[in-house]
Amino acid sequence: MEEMLREYLPIVILLAVAVALGLVLVLAAVIIAVRHPDPEKLSAYECGFNAFDDARMKFDVRFYLVAILFIIFDLEIAFLFPWAVAFRDLGLIGFWSMMVFLAVLTVGFAYEWKKGALEWQ
Repeated sequence: MEEMLREYLPIVILLAVAVALGLVLVLAAVIIAVRHPDPEKLSAYECGFNAFDDARMKFDVRFYLVAILFIIFDLEIAFLFPWAVAFRDLGLIGFWSMMVFLAVLTVGFAYEWKKGALEWQ
């Protein structure tokens, strides 16, 4: 049991460092940040519409496309981490199955790029 826990020690250390770094950065922003809101800061930025408008207004479909692409590539990363951890034990079948998975995602990304889903006009 102790040996198994020792194998997870690097993951626990990584998570502890990530949480500590996140907390330090958030607390530094709260302590150091200058708070002088002006009309420019309160105006529409990346979302494309006023922040304090009607909540039922229609969204452009491109927002959904960007969200779907984010979810797809976020899931790709979620599958890559466990695969990389167990890479030695998987052998050639594990390697080539991941290469097929990455190829399918790359083809999908190229298709989206060619169709202009990533263009913001």
